[in-house]
Amino acid sequence: MTKAASKPSTFRKLLQKGAILIPGAFNAVSAMLIEKCGFKAVYMSGAGISNSAGFPDIGILTRDEFIRQAGYIANAVNISVIADADTGFGGPAEVVKTVRAFEKAGVAGIQIEDQKQAARRCGHLAGKEVISAKGMTEKIKAACGARRDKDFLIIARTDARGVNGMDDAMERAKMYIDAGADVIFPEALESTREFREFARKVNVPLMANMTEFGKTPYITVKEFEAMGYAIVIFPMTAFRIGMKAMEQTLLELKKEGTQKNLLKKMQTRKELYKLIRYDEKRRRQL
Repeated sequence: MTKAASKPSTFRKLLQKGAILIPGAFNAVSAMLIEKCGFKAVYMSGAGISNSAGFPDIGILTRDEFIRQAGYIANAVNISVIADADTGFGGPAEVVKTVRAFEKAGVAGIQIEDQKQAARRCGHLAGKEVISAKGMTEKIKAACGARRDKDFLIIARTDARGVNGMDDAMERAKMYIDAGADVIFPEALESTREFREFARKVNVPLMANMTEFGKTPYITVKEFEAMGYAIVIFPMTAFRIGMKAMEQTLLELKKEGTQKNLLKKMQTRKELYKLIRYDEKRRRQL
């Protein structure tokens, strides 16, 4: 089995060991830092990829741009990568291309959501629209049929809670399971009670989104695990902290005219080079 093909099976084994805390990466070097800090997997955040390119998370970037970043991230780390694939970039025929491209890029699985592409937005914002449940099941079936590695995960996200309510979200989840989804991701639930109810009625591995400043209250990984959730992602936590720190740094630099007082807050050149394996990669060029 190749290194890339082993990552899906490795991730499936992780699912059997309790809830997995997965931070979000927005480029390869942030993924390398996640691995360095001891996490077992990386989540390639669609919002992080879009925002770091200067765009809102509304479906502007193309599949090719997502695949390029997925390849950079997957090749930079030895741990498994789960990639956000938005709506799958089209109908069932396009979903087939999406799955095969992400699989070739070396990720362990992808997440596909049931939002309408034309009205796509962050799952915690108002104004979302969802496609029909039947339309989404067709995408899931296409995705499952397209994968070459049977362990490659297909994660089905439903945004129906914020559009049609909890009952529709849970009914869709059951349909998505029947269509072949490996994991269900109920987006933007609004209370611990809702998460508990969803887990009680949808008996498959579940994924929770612990994003900040959204619809979901702050719930710990241990609490999610006790409710029966297998994966908890923190897609934008590092991104938001990093952006705030950079803003404060730039303001201080502008005020003081020197970075001298900022040195202790910095990752050193030596630390960066060790993280990106500078010496190892330099030797390969010689």
